[in-house]
Amino acid sequence: MFQKIIQTGHSKTILIIRLMVGVVFLSEGVQKFLFADSLGSGRFAKIGLPAPESLGPFVGSFEIVCGLLVLIGFLTRLASIPLLIIMLVAFATTKSEVLANDGFWEMMHGSRTDWAMLLGSIFLIIEGGGKWSVDHNLTAR
Repeated sequence: MFQKIIQTGHSKTILIIRLMVGVVFLSEGVQKFLFADSLGSGRFAKIGLPAPESLGPFVGSFEIVCGLLVLIGFLTRLASIPLLIIMLVAFATTKSEVLANDGFWEMMHGSRTDWAMLLGSIFLIIEGGGKWSVDHNLTAR
């Protein structure tokens, strides 16, 4: 089972997607702790999510840990699943309101990074970490 999770392709260019997804999630996770009132629990409270004082650090921790795992390419597929879930929740909780109030194009404009993170996470779930990853080094042995 472990071998199936870490099995990955041999493409070197997957590193580009890993860097994009990993850096953004790592940065966002750290910011949820540094700026909790505006980007962490305070933001979660503002958009009406339950238990924001617990949910903010919980989500931030997942973004940090999974972002780091994606960056080094270790358990890439597994680490990308929580990131995909985070993006789906972000769309449902923040972009649906923009769509309803401001329209389709405003929602699309405001969700550029969200789309990149959502599709990048899906890509990594499908492809794995690529040639330059811990996953590849483990499967090569």
